[in-house]
Amino acid sequence: MASAPLRHLGIGLGRIRHWHDGLGEFSRQLSLALAALAGVLREQHRIRLHFHLPREFHGLFGAEVGYLDTHTLQRWGHWRSQRFALWHTLHQHNRLRAPLGTARRVETVHDLNFLHTKAGGKLARYRERTRRRLQRADATIAITHYVAQDINTELQPLRHAPRVIHNGATDLSAAPQVAVPALSGTPFLLHVSRLAPTKNIAALLDLAAAWPQQRLVLAGGSSPYSDAVQQMIVQRGLSNIVLKLDISEAEKAWLYAHCQGFLFPSLAEGFGLPPIEAMHFGKPVFLSRLTSLPEVGGAVAHYFDSFDGSMMRSVVAAGLLADGAPGRAEALRAHARQFSWQRCAAQHVALYLELLGP
Repeated sequence: MASAPLRHLGIGLGRIRHWHDGLGEFSRQLSLALAALAGVLREQHRIRLHFHLPREFHGLFGAEVGYLDTHTLQRWGHWRSQRFALWHTLHQHNRLRAPLGTARRVETVHDLNFLHTKAGGKLARYRERTRRRLQRADATIAITHYVAQDINTELQPLRHAPRVIHNGATDLSAAPQVAVPALSGTPFLLHVSRLAPTKNIAALLDLAAAWPQQRLVLAGGSSPYSDAVQQMIVQRGLSNIVLKLDISEAEKAWLYAHCQGFLFPSLAEGFGLPPIEAMHFGKPVFLSRLTSLPEVGGAVAHYFDSFDGSMMRSVVAAGLLADGAPGRAEALRAHARQFSWQRCAAQHVALYLELLGP
């Protein structure tokens, strides 16, 4: 008996430029986990995976999957001779369309942070544009229940209620490490992010000012805002802050392994990968109570009820003492292990199969 024809499934990463922020980490890790299932999908379900991303990254996910080039004109129309049974756009900032003739469409929404950063007519335009995008989808994935609630509240009416699939988070605890020599032998608290205003860097500067004996390390990518942060550090004379930009994965692993605790007082998050990465090392984690962070941090994290520097210092000091108790580090690691990319990929595949049918 002849085999059933292959069904083609596209994974749209868009015109991604790097993997160093949250969207890049999500796109790379989920794609790697899906690519690891490519053989099973082809043999058991007659599905072939294709990844749509810039040519410079073709081959990143192995030889068992296909690769499709991106082009700016695909924002308005995307033609291919190959017809796709399903196309999954990995984030709502990807403006490139699914190919013409695609049968089923899925879109992942990571956050509605425009609710916190836009106002007036611009807010209304962002809301309506996002609602129209999701109206065209056959399924919407939200990365937390918090994001799903935002979608249900802000973007109705939609065709379907969003499905929640939590992100994975990479366990770097056994990964290669490269020491940051300036920090060797010096106790420090750590923050890792893209160093945007919504990460509440201002609160961390206030904490440093209220705790001059405690060293804080802020790690992230170079940007105009990181330049502004450096200026603020100098202007305020905060000699206990170290700004580390454009670190490697091996340096990040070393920072997690050697920090006293991890600080993440963010104002707006769809998920928040770095706190879970820190938990893989058994490190105490200190979060804001805003947006998705209580859902992700759960009962094992500590929370700031105020961003006053002195109040934050009290929370961190008490949390570091509490998490020195026997069993606390393992509780943090156990919580982090709930968020694996393999589980995340398996839940995505289950949704794909549901939409595609037998």
